[in-house]
Amino acid sequence: METPVAAAPTGFISHRIPIRTSTARQFLDITEDVEQCVQSSGFHTGLAVVSTLHTTAALVINEHEPELLKDLDGFLARLAPESSGYGHNQVPHGVGEQPNGHAHCQALLLNASLSLPIVDGRLMLGRYQRLFLVELDFSRPRSIVVTLLGA
Repeated sequence: METPVAAAPTGFISHRIPIRTSTARQFLDITEDVEQCVQSSGFHTGLAVVSTLHTTAALVINEHEPELLKDLDGFLARLAPESSGYGHNQVPHGVGEQPNGHAHCQALLLNASLSLPIVDGRLMLGRYQRLFLVELDFSRPRSIVVTLLGA
């Protein structure tokens, strides 16, 4: 059995990244933004937790291939179509808000946060894996938070 090695001191760093979306079910590749946070942290080993601050935006890991992204868009649209009757759409909405029951239902199927390992100072992702913010509602400012724990 190997002798455990003492862990290096750990630390936490948090970044808030503003993002502007332009359409519903837009898949925005945020991999480089998150990778930049990791690299600026100086952490060699650790964990990156990426979270969206919104109920109608989500995070996914998948391949950045345009036809696949169209397939994913169509899949979400079929599961929770905008044209269906949603009780949430009957609730009075504030200024700048739109009926968006479909976007909330689509978000239920996806992730609000993701945890990714940091190895050798980089996000540990597979060959084709990319990190996406998925806009499920309409064009607007969004934010993600990247919290890093590492050494």
